Amino acid sequence: MSEVVVGLDIGTSRVRAVIGEISDAGVFQITGVGTSPSTGLRKGVVVNIENTVRAVSQAVEAAELMSGLEVSRCVIGLGGTHVDGLNSRGVVAVTGKGRDNREIGQDDISRVIDAAKAVVIPMDRQVIHVIPQSYIVDEQRGVKDPRNMIGVRLEAEVHIITGSVTSVQNLVKCVNRANLQVDEYMYQALASVKSVMSEEERELGSILIDLGGGTTDVLAIADGAPLLTAVLPVGGIQVTNDISIVKGISVETAERIKLDAGCCWMPLIEENEEVILPGVGGRPPVVIPRSEICEIVQPRMAELFGMVKEKLGPIMKTRQLSGNIVITGGGALLPGVVELASDIFGTQAVRIGVPGNFGGLTGEYRSPDYATVLGLVLDAQERMAYSVEETSTQERKARPGLDRIKLWFKEFF
Repeated sequence: MSEVVVGLDIGTSRVRAVIGEISDAGVFQITGVGTSPSTGLRKGVVVNIENTVRAVSQAVEAAELMSGLEVSRCVIGLGGTHVDGLNSRGVVAVTGKGRDNREIGQDDISRVIDAAKAVVIPMDRQVIHVIPQSYIVDEQRGVKDPRNMIGVRLEAEVHIITGSVTSVQNLVKCVNRANLQVDEYMYQALASVKSVMSEEERELGSILIDLGGGTTDVLAIADGAPLLTAVLPVGGIQVTNDISIVKGISVETAERIKLDAGCCWMPLIEENEEVILPGVGGRPPVVIPRSEICEIVQPRMAELFGMVKEKLGPIMKTRQLSGNIVITGGGALLPGVVELASDIFGTQAVRIGVPGNFGGLTGEYRSPDYATVLGLVLDAQERMAYSVEETSTQERKARPGLDRIKLWFKEFF
């Protein structure tokens, strides 16, 4: 019997659901994709329960219809302005356990991770992820996996991602009311990294910029682990609003024009290209040059990338990031986004993040706006395979509570 995994990306502008199947032969492929407009969130945070439940139900039903399956469990992505990240360090003494030598075991790693995540956070926030960056064994830095090494002192450098308790609970509540059980939740930018960024890019040092509808997620990663996590309260909606205000048209019309004729790099515009603005209140339609739309879109997108660059400033001063800037999300579909980002950041190492080919409905999900939901499905598939592998050994019983830590090793190292 095949195993089924479901990813659910609940964004400010759209909800996306993807169903993946693992066959008896162990082959993983995407069999269902569904999407629906999202009106119940603002800047990634639920503001209307009923609208969010309706959007989730519609997206999941569309994916179920395409795959021919009924699903009851899922993995969801967490995002929004309430998400934040910080770096921390923990130190423990390696226990001898009666042995002559001090060999580092899983219990020592568990203790040092617990020590590193023992930071003071407000009562209204919760820890979403604790991701090991590197370990230090007796002043020996840069250790990725200290298991079975000999040492007296073990230190861990970790990246902690936190979020608002109520924001997480409201999102989970919406999914539960849509008759789905949440097995796991994952920060959206981490999910996007999993689906669009190569292992080489993660090791060299790269930056993920997820251009969403209401927010922009920024994640800097090097040596396989996150260095910085940030969420900016700006996204594609600001571009749409600018077009609406400047041209005196409805937000819905402005969104359509942005999708059909929007561009954020003026050299890509041909001289004779035109855009038709529909009339309002009985006025006749107006024909304008496409360059006028670009004159609205480009400054806003340049401002957004400037905010990202400012947020990354401290990291870029202390670390050499030799990988790529990878852009995902719906905003990555805007023509000229790579050229503008290259100009702002002063590098040609910029690309659009497109998920890989996982069989099935290739044309449906191979787009940067599906990066997050594909990453969620891949994470669920890997955890399922890992769980089966661990169940077949006695180590799981001997070392409880370490599954997630070891899985982060597998994912990022």
